[in-house]
Order: sequence, then C-alpha cells, then structure tokens
Amino acid sequence: MNEDTFNLSVRKLLKSFGVNGQREIEHAVARAIASGAISGTEAFPAKITIEIAGLKLCTEFKGEIALQ
Repeated sequence: MNEDTFNLSVRKLLKSFGVNGQREIEHAVARAIASGAISGTEAFPAKITIEIAGLKLCTEFKGEIALQ
C-alpha cells in the first residue's frame, strides 16, 4: 500500500463531501425557509454514513445542525 496515495484519496473524498455536503444543506435550509416549512431558528439532528462495500465498512456519525 502506498500511504501517500491512500491518504490523498481519503482526503479528496472527505473534502468533496465537505464542500458539496455543506452546499446541499444550505440549499435545503434556504428552500425550507422560503416555503415556510421552517422558521430558521430550529436545530435538526443529523447523521452522516460512510460506507465502503469493499472494506465491509459502514459507520455513522451523528450531530446537530443548528440554525440559530
């Protein structure tokens, strides 16, 4: 195994998720506020799942998205 290749590929995946995931969350919040579905003061439980079938890995991380 090449440690540098491995580390770079993991970082690339996590960076892609971070940037795109944040954008998706921001758009979902904006749509929900615009439609009146939420007021913009809520907090939402959130869960992120990482699955790598070839490694038989499936793990979850839980947290909260607070709007205020």
